[in-house]
Amino acid sequence: MKQFLKFLFRSILFIFILVNIVVAFNAYKFTHFYDPTEVVKKPNSEKSTWDKTKEILFGINAVKKINQAADTNFQTIYLTTKDGIKLSAWYIPVENAKGTVALFHGHGGNKTDVLPEAAEFRKLGYNTLLTDFRAHGNSGGNTCTIGYKEAEDVKLLYDYLKNKGEKNIVLWGISLGAATITKAINDYDLLPQKIILEMPFGDLLSAAEGRIKMMHLPAEPLSALLTFWGGAEHGFWAFGMKPYEYAKKISCPVLLQWGRHDPRVTETEIQKIYANIPTQKKLVVYENSGHQSLCINEHLKWVNEITSFLQ
Repeated sequence: MKQFLKFLFRSILFIFILVNIVVAFNAYKFTHFYDPTEVVKKPNSEKSTWDKTKEILFGINAVKKINQAADTNFQTIYLTTKDGIKLSAWYIPVENAKGTVALFHGHGGNKTDVLPEAAEFRKLGYNTLLTDFRAHGNSGGNTCTIGYKEAEDVKLLYDYLKNKGEKNIVLWGISLGAATITKAINDYDLLPQKIILEMPFGDLLSAAEGRIKMMHLPAEPLSALLTFWGGAEHGFWAFGMKPYEYAKKISCPVLLQWGRHDPRVTETEIQKIYANIPTQKKLVVYENSGHQSLCINEHLKWVNEITSFLQ
């Protein structure tokens, strides 16, 4: 019996260590993006069984999405973070602007992804400022901290607009971009005139759960391990990354939007964020959308809601 218990303990310990190693590798790959020239990808049809096994065990090297030039006149600006990372952004002005909307994309995306939303804001009379988060698009670095350090990126764009003399700053973000806006508000006491948040995750643990579920794997304990390693590898306590708590520091009107069929962000997360917003607020649910561009998928409704909110 004693030998059996020793064997059982060692087996459990071995499995625990192995699972942690696998999750740690995957957390690293999830938070790193590389230039296309640095990554060699085989088509699925050419992958061997060992290639597929390595991807499961050690994760997949993610490639930075290449930006497609905007179909309008724009000015490329560069801003530098305190640790020397150069951020790339597009400033697109309009005549007789009512203000400026700064737009922030989702995880793995880039500023090209939010061009449709930016075009609609310009139709409404607003300048637009689109950026690539660090490790994304044309910005420097290859490490993404899922909003923790990216909050500084939001602050840099906000300060850029303030220094230009802009009085009416609107912050818009989708997914990671939305969650990061809340952290920037919390960390830097930003005072935009209005905020539009689309499908922000409630906390980093919930974001990990959403990702694990998308992979059709058991959320527990993998989501907790992914959260722990994702933070530990980058020097922060990831369980403390809570946009629903950061929402308490918002001091301007907020439009919060979410798709009913979102497989990543739950209604519970959205309701927690909404409940903690202490100012004038509105929650809009898009019945025919998931975790995607609401502007594209339910265009007319999105335009109507945005127009009403900005009036």
